[in-house]
Amino acid sequence: MIQFYAPCPKGLESVLAEELTELGLEQVTVSDAGVAFRGNARSAMLVNLESRIASRVLMQVAQGTYEREDDIYTLARETPWEDWFDSELTLKVETSAIKCPLKSIDFLTLRVKDAICDRFRETEGQRPSIDVREPQVQVHLHLDRFDMTLYLDTSGPGLFRRGVERDTGAAPLKKNLASGILRLAGWKPDTPLYDPMCGSGTFLIEAAQITLGHAPGLGRSFAFELLDGFAAKDWQDLKSAAEERAQPANKELPIWGSDIAGYAVAMTRENLAALGLDAAVLLKQVNVLESSPPVLEGMMVTNPPYGVRVGEDDEMAEFYPLFGDVLKRRYSGWNAYILSGDLRLAKMIRLSVGRRMPLFNGQIDCRLFQYTLIAGSNRRD
Repeated sequence: MIQFYAPCPKGLESVLAEELTELGLEQVTVSDAGVAFRGNARSAMLVNLESRIASRVLMQVAQGTYEREDDIYTLARETPWEDWFDSELTLKVETSAIKCPLKSIDFLTLRVKDAICDRFRETEGQRPSIDVREPQVQVHLHLDRFDMTLYLDTSGPGLFRRGVERDTGAAPLKKNLASGILRLAGWKPDTPLYDPMCGSGTFLIEAAQITLGHAPGLGRSFAFELLDGFAAKDWQDLKSAAEERAQPANKELPIWGSDIAGYAVAMTRENLAALGLDAAVLLKQVNVLESSPPVLEGMMVTNPPYGVRVGEDDEMAEFYPLFGDVLKRRYSGWNAYILSGDLRLAKMIRLSVGRRMPLFNGQIDCRLFQYTLIAGSNRRD
């Protein structure tokens, strides 16, 4: 059995653990900003193909304790990299550290790179070339106060890249964060879903693909396809099973989206069409303050804009109470989940918050606010 680690957006660790358990993984353990699990090469291929929440899948190849830089070099030099890839592939090394007492993370990264290249010179007579932009193989070094761990990245580009790259607009919401939020909210495919500020349509697309059983990794390639020990037949079997499971998007689903901006609606429509989902989601251009629920009861999940330029803070301060009033008056019977990097929202929307869940969208500290909308009972004075 191999030890793996799947990082994810901070705040989604628990729902990633649920997802991996549902996929049949063993010894699933939650840690800070990720989930560890045990399995074999096929397990890593399965998670890369099917996980909507993980950021990538890292395979542990060596572990030890350290006191000096030389200890890290020695571990990397003694690791049999030639068992997994050959020197003709391009290489990149990345380092992450928590409470590491050593001075220079960049120097440690260089030492690991040197150790791997020295090992290949010894075993194969030539060393890999370094490519920091689009490497074929990525090695990750993680350090805490006493321990060091070396990983091989089985994913390549982050798993939030779903294969068909879509236009995400100026303030993109990562796709794995969107799927994690849907799971945090308890959304199920039979629950009507509406995003009234849909932007590029990320929530809508993830929800439609979940409903139709479309595996997120079917349209892309992965780093493990270049590594030894990952059987091509197992990979083909996994993809075939995912293709057979997928339902056609030939009818309208209970998923709706709208936006005040015509360009956003057009962008969402193009993104849906690129994935063959244009018949599944109904879109329209409307100001959320003039919107009405598409059905009597359902779930609203949305990521409203928030002020990032001069003057926008004042605009949002005017918008939030108006939005709260619309929710109270028109969306009785709905649950609303609002992701925002503007932490004033909870106070200014003037509704009683059911839950507030800390999340990060990239480096932006956000909260997912939950509101149960019951007519006449949730207005906060």
